[in-house]
Amino acid sequence: MISRQFLRENPETVREALQNKGVDDVDLDRVLEVDEEWRSLKNRGDDLRHERNQTSSKIGELKAAGEEEEAEAAIERSQKLKDELADVESRADELEAELEDALMEIPQIPHEEVPVGEDESENVELRREGFEDLRGLPEEVTPHYDLGEELGILDFERGAKVTGGGFYFTKGDGAMLEHALIQFFLETHREQGYSDVFPPVPVNSRSMEGTGQFPKFTEDAYRLGESNEAPYDDDDLWLCPTAEVPVTNMYRDEILLDDDLPLKLQAYTPNFRREAGEHGTETRGIVRVHQFNKVEMVNFVRPEESYERFEGLVDEAEEVLRRLGLPYRILEMCTGDLGFTQAKKYDIEVWAPGDDMEDGPEEGGRWLEVSSVSNFEAFQARRAGLRYRPERHESAEYLHTLNGSGLAVPRVMVAILEYYQNDDGTVTVPEPLRPYMGGRERIEGHDPVGESALGAGTD
Repeated sequence: MISRQFLRENPETVREALQNKGVDDVDLDRVLEVDEEWRSLKNRGDDLRHERNQTSSKIGELKAAGEEEEAEAAIERSQKLKDELADVESRADELEAELEDALMEIPQIPHEEVPVGEDESENVELRREGFEDLRGLPEEVTPHYDLGEELGILDFERGAKVTGGGFYFTKGDGAMLEHALIQFFLETHREQGYSDVFPPVPVNSRSMEGTGQFPKFTEDAYRLGESNEAPYDDDDLWLCPTAEVPVTNMYRDEILLDDDLPLKLQAYTPNFRREAGEHGTETRGIVRVHQFNKVEMVNFVRPEESYERFEGLVDEAEEVLRRLGLPYRILEMCTGDLGFTQAKKYDIEVWAPGDDMEDGPEEGGRWLEVSSVSNFEAFQARRAGLRYRPERHESAEYLHTLNGSGLAVPRVMVAILEYYQNDDGTVTVPEPLRPYMGGRERIEGHDPVGESALGAGTD
């Protein structure tokens, strides 16, 4: 969250940020009024406390001097001060809670260099990579959802039967490809100085608040309980929407040392989201699903180093695509497409040639986001109590957090199945993945299983 001091000193900056991010459900004037009243009551409480202490100290002196009438008056005054102080503190506590809740609803302030825009149409394409030497593609590239079923490596019908829409099976070489990508991603990032973390998949509400998923986005989460509405039951657990949540909250309410930074952690998790994309977007295949695998990179850094680290994090995510030989582009998000918690964000989008896409490369195809690299500055750190001590004798300060997917597995699979597709319907396995797939150079498909494979009319 933003700090109270920043809000007090820069209300118009916050107001502009709300407008630029398209946030219209925050009553900033009310928040400022609550803060002003709260500060007034805190000052009044300090005055009452000081007067009561002085009055109490006089009672003994008056009694010792035999001035009983004055002592009784002082006692009466002390009681009145106590009662008034209790009322002031009770009201101040109410306002404190209201103010904390309001601050949790105010989004991050965009970095000054972020382009102002209303929505994704005003994002800025920074560059494209890998298009100078495209491999030869079939005259008509089969979309991954059709190819996956033809090869017997994707099974949407049985996924829906077992769980529901938005869930699927990978099978045979498809499952091996998924495992291979996870291991390849992890190994690549180890070379870049990342330490591995294998976090728990369920997370509690406090953790979701710490990284900014709550309180605004409960409708997107899968809860392990009866309802997504507060108050929650004793379980208070949610399925992890991204490893950003457990890994960032590992050090919640702790103080790191300067020598610990920069701290670079990576984690693989399955991720669960009720809405993995906006309403009306494509639902066929594995582009937008409710469970997906992903490797996440999380960085804890000194504030003065966070934007240099941001560029490094982008490069670390790109390296995976470079090694796989997949064409991609980098987009800078405008203010209107910037998330609630982000000060600056780049999206890395891989090119998948299986479907026509308006305004895409000349060869057709579409862009699939495989990583969002974000700098949260101190926004998450303030919510989660993440601090570091620059020197052992100095006061602790909020650090900066960053993260980026490294990468989202299903969409990279889509790009591989479509970009590395051959004329005969097989798929060439990118060379870096072959050691993780038993040396396989091609995905050639599997025979169907069960009586349904025999065709209609079989009893």
